[in-house]
Amino acid sequence: MKKKPLKTAVLLFLFMLPLASHATGRQDSLDVKIGQMLMIGFRGFSVSDAPGIAEDIKKRHIGGVVLFDYDVTSHTAARNISSPEQLSSLTLDLQNLSEIPLLIAIDQEGGKVCRLKTARGFPSTVSAAHLGQLDIPDSTRAVALRTARTLKAMHIGMNFAPVADVNVNPQNPVIGKLDRSFSPDPALVALHAGITADTFQDEGIVSTLKHFPGHGSSTTDTHLDFTDITASWSEKELEPYRALISGGFHDAVMTAHVYNSKLDPLYPATLSKNTLDGLLRKKLGFGGIIVSDDMQMKAIADRYGLEQAIRLAVEAGVDILLFGNNVSYDPDIASKATDILHSLVEKRIISEKRIDLSYRRIMDLKKRYLFSCK
Repeated sequence: MKKKPLKTAVLLFLFMLPLASHATGRQDSLDVKIGQMLMIGFRGFSVSDAPGIAEDIKKRHIGGVVLFDYDVTSHTAARNISSPEQLSSLTLDLQNLSEIPLLIAIDQEGGKVCRLKTARGFPSTVSAAHLGQLDIPDSTRAVALRTARTLKAMHIGMNFAPVADVNVNPQNPVIGKLDRSFSPDPALVALHAGITADTFQDEGIVSTLKHFPGHGSSTTDTHLDFTDITASWSEKELEPYRALISGGFHDAVMTAHVYNSKLDPLYPATLSKNTLDGLLRKKLGFGGIIVSDDMQMKAIADRYGLEQAIRLAVEAGVDILLFGNNVSYDPDIASKATDILHSLVEKRIISEKRIDLSYRRIMDLKKRYLFSCK
């Protein structure tokens, strides 16, 4: 028990060294800036199980990793999480590999989307739908506090939550049927998502609103196929984002791979400059991090080549490209993505200025959460 404060102090010191150098104006190489734009999933319960991710962190300078409890492609629970003790050791070891603090991320929404399960020694959770039906702010705050403190104890600094989707279609296979939305009422979604995000922030956990510009009305799952929401989507699905951003939210927003011809006649939201730069950045005024949903999901991967998808996403305004390595598994995905980004810069298809913009946003987020940690 007495060793925990020492571990935390050592970890904080390790974090502060690279960030202090950035604060003094150190110029990082293009390699580092590109690496910081990548968040990668991997197999393994320990760093020794995952030499590939260790190399991605040390050699390619990736900015983040994402953790899962189940490996989809092998249909086994042998992924990243077996117990609190194991997970705490894994995350500390991952951080120790990195010169710049990693964003260690997870989907810990609660209810059916829960990576830290009670069967593995973690606290029980409830769904967003349950909290929305209760509609008791103190209950939502208490649940968010328990989640945040669980993540903090596991050295996980970023949660891909809360869900800001409005429950337009209760039969939606990926939102409504999984109880992931707080409510069909945008005002209730904004209220409870805002309480959750504020509580996470108070505990030093990066929160992520998802899935922009709204996934709640869809009838299909972007994990599996092209998803067109043109006929079902309406402006009310933007209301939680509008309310929270105008109220000062500036952590992270995750894109949806949904296609909506009302917003862009050519591309799904993740690849759409109209949607991300035009609507989210300019119209709604969001200044934080834009993180893609998993770039290996079939709505993207089956319709676009890897280079085209990366190019369009970055041009659209994505700051962090997420490759969960779980819908499909490619141990070389970080290397491929790095090479593609370098090639796009070398060919002047994407400018170094554009890479710098995402890099600055990422570093600003990391500095803010490092120095606000309690």
